Amino acid sequence: MSLWMRQFHRWISIAFTVAVLANIIVLSRGQGQPPALVTYSPLLPLALLTLTGLYLFVLPYLKGRARRTH
Repeated sequence: MSLWMRQFHRWISIAFTVAVLANIIVLSRGQGQPPALVTYSPLLPLALLTLTGLYLFVLPYLKGRARRTH
């Protein structure tokens, strides 16, 4: 599970980076308000990055606690 979560986190970070870059490119063109799809596209990858990042952050503490109880 941990290996899968790390891979997922890496791929989602790439998707987040692409979404942010697309947002910057559209905004830098200065052609008025960009479409909502472009504006809000980084939010889903950001939410997934937050959840998977928190899981990966807590994982060593959970493993340490499991070792101490056995």
